[in-house]
Amino acid sequence: MTTYKTGLRVAPLLLALMLSVNSALARAQPPLEVAQQMVAAWEAVDLDRVVELFAEDGVLHSMMGEPVVGRAAIRSRLGPMFAGIEQLELSLRNVVVRDNTVFLERVDKFVFRGKSGAVPVVGVLEIEDGRVKVWREYYDRAELFAEMGLPLPEAEETAD
Repeated sequence: MTTYKTGLRVAPLLLALMLSVNSALARAQPPLEVAQQMVAAWEAVDLDRVVELFAEDGVLHSMMGEPVVGRAAIRSRLGPMFAGIEQLELSLRNVVVRDNTVFLERVDKFVFRGKSGAVPVVGVLEIEDGRVKVWREYYDRAELFAEMGLPLPEAEETAD
């Protein structure tokens, strides 16, 4: 009986400790939910929401270029593209979640300055504290530019 009563006295302390640790985790949204919100923001062509979903020091890295670090830099990079997007659908093929990482295999279908296009893409989002900490994008840049009706920058045309 004594052990049982002692256990009852300790149990509330353990429960309180577990709840305090879990409450911080509970405040952060699950990685899949953050990724779904990001997809919805892109499809709504809502630049403000896209930027807001990144961590303050978040990274957007289209793998064929240099990473863009921080919300202000991400806004500057995406702004001109968002200005030309009339319609956008991220058609998800496969979604995989592993720990805090979400993999999105998709086809991005869009209308950019009156021209329809589609490009296969794989995005890898690392989520931390309910925000996108790192987003790596893998796609064929030349194909994207062609689908958007834009010339590929000269430096990229001659690169091997």
